[in-house]
Amino acid sequence: MSDQNPTSRPAATGGIFVTTHWTVVLAAGRVGSPQADVALEELCRTYWYPLYAYVRRHGHSREDAEDLTQGFFARLLEKNYLEGISSDGGRFRSFLLVALKRFLANEWDRANRQKRGGGVSPLSLDWQDAENRYQITPADDLSPDKLFDRAWAMVVLERVITRLRDEHHREGKGDLYEQLKPFLMAGKGEVPYAKAAADLNMSEGAVRVSVHRMRKRYRELLREEITQTLANPAQAEEEMQALFSALAGA
Repeated sequence: MSDQNPTSRPAATGGIFVTTHWTVVLAAGRVGSPQADVALEELCRTYWYPLYAYVRRHGHSREDAEDLTQGFFARLLEKNYLEGISSDGGRFRSFLLVALKRFLANEWDRANRQKRGGGVSPLSLDWQDAENRYQITPADDLSPDKLFDRAWAMVVLERVITRLRDEHHREGKGDLYEQLKPFLMAGKGEVPYAKAAADLNMSEGAVRVSVHRMRKRYRELLREEITQTLANPAQAEEEMQALFSALAGA
């Protein structure tokens, strides 16, 4: 395992899945390794906002939520909470939430938070952006757990859209992407192909092909992104369904 890149994207090779972020962490277990440390920290940097939203929805102030979230990551990165990682079914999402609940239940007091870290450098997180995002969250009756799931789903989709955009721009297809991105989620028959064709100076048939290819690549990137947070790639379809259910408020 030590010769694999923890940031590599999952890909099938001879029926074997290349190691992903979360599998690197799981393989290291409580012992830890430089690769596992880097992989875990990258996952935390990417998916920390759902935890912040969870803490805020539990009634904590902005300041306390910042402190609690940062304190949680300091403990997590010290490996204090890795001993129970096998109990969550191999989903990083589930592991994070279970670990956070344990932290909030047992180690939330300010005295402990003031002494957090033990020499571990705190993660650099954009608290202002987090609070802005939280404030525009609809004031519905979502429980903290359901809000966590919805925030998780939104983070995943944001990462996928960013990767898709960057790919198109690297290939010199930035204008094509900007024109067609509104059609990624459009239902069948809802894409105004004729207008898009006129705007892009392309045939309607070429636009249909481009939209089809963009949607296909979007689905591929979504599966890759989700697989990065699973111990078992076979769970990807189930996790995708959970993601869409969270977005729908189910």
